[in-house]
Amino acid sequence: MTARPALTGPAGTETSCPARNGRESLGGAGGEAGQAPGNAPGRTAGRRPVRAADDEYAGAAGREVTALRPLLAAAGLGLGVAAVCEPGPEPAGPSEAAATTSMPPKRRLEFLAGRRAARRALRAVGLECGEIPRSGRLPVFPPGRAASISHSAGIAVAVARAPGRDLPLGCDLELRPLPRDAARLVLHADEEALLGTGAQAWSVTDLFSAKEAAWKALVGPDGEHPAGPVGSLRGLRARPDGDGLRVCLRAAPAHAVRVRVVRIGAGVFSYVAGRADAHG
Repeated sequence: MTARPALTGPAGTETSCPARNGRESLGGAGGEAGQAPGNAPGRTAGRRPVRAADDEYAGAAGREVTALRPLLAAAGLGLGVAAVCEPGPEPAGPSEAAATTSMPPKRRLEFLAGRRAARRALRAVGLECGEIPRSGRLPVFPPGRAASISHSAGIAVAVARAPGRDLPLGCDLELRPLPRDAARLVLHADEEALLGTGAQAWSVTDLFSAKEAAWKALVGPDGEHPAGPVGSLRGLRARPDGDGLRVCLRAAPAHAVRVRVVRIGAGVFSYVAGRADAHG
């Protein structure tokens, strides 16, 4: 795996909350530079350009994520999926156009794919939405609309809550698996048992992604929370909860959400499925 910067907290995703300042990305949440698993640098084994292989990989991952729509709908959430390689990616209005003016080409495609995914997620719960401007790195939605956006390896995903539902929002897509030694940047000692072997074991990628999704639902835009600042993912605690994870603030354990983690190829898609029992 390509070397990654040290993790100081979540980054690289967009949500209904502003992005946290000063964070560096450990994995693929922000579509960081890298290649699809199994590809040698420069070319695939079949001598195709890496871009063609990446598009094929992204297409397969996108189909797997799209197949999760009924699962999220049962939780009161709409799902939207978009690929950076879709033809004719244009801003939906002048505010989106202005936001992309100074972006490098790769970031521009990710940004516009995220906006398309958010509009599709909102449409899935019966809500229309035009352009989605931003304030800093915060997507600004019209009243009554909110979504959480993530992207990885050429795919953008978003989840939106249905009208009248008071649901916490958070999702994360990680299509490039993280190394085992990244655990020290994500977990406390009391969570290391989650990395055991057997049917109940979780990978570092699972736990990183689950905490990224939970961060968006639990923590303020700059890492602040009424219970105190949360400086990194280690400020959250994960533990098994049925077929998912319960993730809470260490400083305020009653503030907790349930997170589902679904395997997508070599990676995972995580989403907040609701609030967790305060006494769980």
